[in-house]
Parts: sequence; C-alpha cells; structure tokens
Amino acid sequence: MPLIRRVPKRGFNNARFTVRYVPVNVASLEEHFSEGAEVNPETMRKAGLANGPVKLIKILGDGELKKKFTVAAHAFSAAARVKIEALGGVCQVLVTAKAATGGKPEPKAQPVG
Repeated sequence: MPLIRRVPKRGFNNARFTVRYVPVNVASLEEHFSEGAEVNPETMRKAGLANGPVKLIKILGDGELKKKFTVAAHAFSAAARVKIEALGGVCQVLVTAKAATGGKPEPKAQPVG
C-alpha cells in the first residue's frame, strides 16, 4: 500500500467556528403566546421553547401562524419572516457582539498621553 494511503489524514476543521442556533418554529409561537405579544429570547426561554446551552435563537417557518407578533431573535428563515410580516407582525434581528464587529476582535483603547 502506498505511503500516502497509510498516513492518517489531518487538516483544518471548521466545526469550532460554526454558528449554532436553537430552532423555534412559528407554530410554537402560535401555541405559547397571545395575539400582539412581544416575543424575545427571554420570553421564549421562560416558555420552554429555547432551552439548552446555545444562546442564539433562529425562528423557522414550520407550521401555521394566525396571530400578530413582534418577534426579536438572532436570525429568521425566509419563510418565517414572510409568515410573520404577512399578518402585520414585526421581525427584529438582534445583533451579537461578534456580529457587530464583523467577527474581528474589538479594538483596544489606546492610552492617551
């Protein structure tokens, strides 16, 4: 067997840098919240929709929506955005600290003087 096939393959793995979201469907919002409610990450966690160690929440468009909501989350699928806004609701995208700086570390303050 050639040497290149006997040597284990190692290399770069991007899994450490992936962005992970807790998925929440619009059908779950329909079940747990009343008409005109302001839905944010804190209220979703209190309702038991976004549990776990992952801090970011993404709203997905699975299910029917018949109530108007103001939803604040870190990401929205295209289908979820269409369903929420079709009923007159509002989608607010929350910006994380890493996204605000473009993934770069924040600049350090320069000493004066």
